[in-house]
Amino acid sequence: MEEIFKNYPLLKNQNVPRETLIDFDLFISMLQTENEKINIISKETAKNKVIRDRHIIDSAQIIEFVDLNSSIITDIGSGGGMPGIIISIMIKNQKNSTKVHLYEKSHHKSSFLRKVSRDLKLNTEVMQENIFEAENLDSGTIMARAFKPLPIILDLVYKNFSSYKNLIVFMGKNGEKVLEETLMNWDFDFEKKKSITSEDSFLLNIKNIKKKN
Repeated sequence: MEEIFKNYPLLKNQNVPRETLIDFDLFISMLQTENEKINIISKETAKNKVIRDRHIIDSAQIIEFVDLNSSIITDIGSGGGMPGIIISIMIKNQKNSTKVHLYEKSHHKSSFLRKVSRDLKLNTEVMQENIFEAENLDSGTIMARAFKPLPIILDLVYKNFSSYKNLIVFMGKNGEKVLEETLMNWDFDFEKKKSITSEDSFLLNIKNIKKKN
């Protein structure tokens, strides 16, 4: 088996093509270079193996929940491009024309996202603005990773998006408790999937968000 496939053992069941893994590795080296100048991810997680598992594979695992039939997918707090850039790389190599909107209010991170998008020829649009100030947004899938607590994300989607298909949220080790508490004030349909990168984390695929009275 080729060396590059050995670097991504957790993706072996996802049929991720070689071109995608090459782009992942290119993105990692760009991220590491930029991380020396501005703090995008912690120095500890910037090492190759850790970055692959913790950031790249963690982001890539949501692809099965992403609606690839819509014209726009939105990453509401993209930071260094996880998951938005990762999903965009996967979409590019599936020859899909869906555009990924990356919301990031930091000037430095937005510039980095634009450079990565240009160099890797990704179909993205970087919105350097505060997503909380954007209104009447339309999207297929909305993604949120390491962004804000679940109730704030739900409130944002409920108020600022006029239409969307689904919302994918990464939940950490207190996720069960957070979900339980959130359901006291919010109604939504959801599907849960155990994370492939962390024992105590899971993904939520959410639809039909409504506020309880």
